[in-house]
Amino acid sequence: MALTRADLDKLVQDLKQRRDELRVKMSLARAEARDEWEKLEQKWEELEAKLEAKADKLEDVAEETTENLEAALELAAEELKKGYARIRAML
Repeated sequence: MALTRADLDKLVQDLKQRRDELRVKMSLARAEARDEWEKLEQKWEELEAKLEAKADKLEDVAEETTENLEAALELAAEELKKGYARIRAML
């Protein structure tokens, strides 16, 4: 069966609509990824500052406090890792 002009016009319109929808979704995904990145950057800066402030003191602290600090740092690092994975999935 041969395609008619109406069939071709409908095909073009369908493709155009899909293209436009994807363009909007990509734009929103980039904005969402950018927002997520900014949140993670703030957490990274906080983590980095805490690490720098505590690095020299770790050896002088009681073992229990060290364990708590290590657990908190591991949790923060895991949160950053998951956030970066979310951004990667958005792109």
